[in-house]
Amino acid sequence: MFFVRLLYLSLLILFLNTNLDAFERKLKLNEAIEIALKGNHEIRAFKNALLSAKEDLSISKSHLFPKLIFEERFMRTNNPTYSFMAKLNQSRFSESDFHVPSLNNPKATNDFQSSIYFEQPVFVKKIYVGIDMSKTELDSKRSSINRKKEEIILKILHAFSALSISKEYVSASQKSIDEAKEHLRIAELRYKNNLGLTSDVLRAQTALKEAEQNHLKSLKNLNVSKRALGVLLGLNESVDILDDHLPLRLHPYDYYDKQSINRADISALKLKVENAKKNITLSETDYYPIIGVGGGYQLNDHRMPFGSEGTSWQVTAFLRWNIFDGTKREHERAKAKYLAQETMEHFEAMKKAVSYKVFEAYQDYESAKKAYEIALSALESAEEGMRLVRVRYENALSPLVDLLSAQSSLDNARANLTARKNDMNISMANLAYESGILLKEFNMQQMEE
Repeated sequence: MFFVRLLYLSLLILFLNTNLDAFERKLKLNEAIEIALKGNHEIRAFKNALLSAKEDLSISKSHLFPKLIFEERFMRTNNPTYSFMAKLNQSRFSESDFHVPSLNNPKATNDFQSSIYFEQPVFVKKIYVGIDMSKTELDSKRSSINRKKEEIILKILHAFSALSISKEYVSASQKSIDEAKEHLRIAELRYKNNLGLTSDVLRAQTALKEAEQNHLKSLKNLNVSKRALGVLLGLNESVDILDDHLPLRLHPYDYYDKQSINRADISALKLKVENAKKNITLSETDYYPIIGVGGGYQLNDHRMPFGSEGTSWQVTAFLRWNIFDGTKREHERAKAKYLAQETMEHFEAMKKAVSYKVFEAYQDYESAKKAYEIALSALESAEEGMRLVRVRYENALSPLVDLLSAQSSLDNARANLTARKNDMNISMANLAYESGILLKEFNMQQMEE
């Protein structure tokens, strides 16, 4: 029964190693990042927000152009004033229409009025301030999308690190299988030579089975990591990264601290501070007059639409000045000042928070690096301990339980080293992210919107 299960596990492992590989893409890390910056759904959503901001700018500029309007209107009335006016516009007014009874009680009159008119602003200060604010908001959106790109790159680096660690776990679990097989071989050899016990063989078989199960779990985690990376790239398939290490360089702490002030989200908030100040100017534009020109051409007919019994035109110029609006402008201006100060406080708080996060990330990396060095030393000790206990067991100087205990310590040391390596990679990626240099580190700045 034991050998049947062992055969089943071996076949399942072989299936996971071969069949799933056929459905995955193999990419370099830079290639994966480039694909993500184009296909990731979060970035694509931000790009649509950027395009929306561009349309806002175009909307603001559109107020500078004349508005041209066509209108067709029908009226039937016996109102004395409107009836009199309609006949005048239709050029059908005659002397009989001056008859007093006709003036007081006119017959119902039809009027089809076709008109086209325009209005062109000459001076509207609010328009110019609005255009300037739309440009600033567009620049802020550009910075925001770059920060989103860095966020996606960070997620990819985390996924890449998880994938690399999964591969190392697979490799380590395979070593455990090989060593467990060697332990079983020695136990069986000792038993055949009447130097060992049946229980030793059974224990060695159980250890091998556990190693096989751990290897199967490692393979499952590896395949899940590949699929998770594919999702980040906006793909419906698994992705394997060909690079074997994280291509990030360690810089002095001062470099990260200086670079962080130019982080994309800080730049975006700085632009929002500028817009908050411009909003004060916008609230003050209501104190200025509005100057414009306009005109129109009109057709009137009592029989049919678009008829032209009578035609007329007009040209206008106007100055519109809101002298008093119940102190509404004063309160809007005060509100804009408070909002500008609020945004400024958020900006100052963010700068301090970013500086702290960079410091924390740098300390995390230093700690992770030292932990990795300790884990590496521990692995060397565990490997040497394993070698010595195996020699003692082969020479009947130690029981099998010591050998299995040494094997367990070695497995734990390998797993710990892999975990500490993952911590070091993640802390390095977080440090680059917190300082805002991920696009720069991967030479992706040319892809900025």
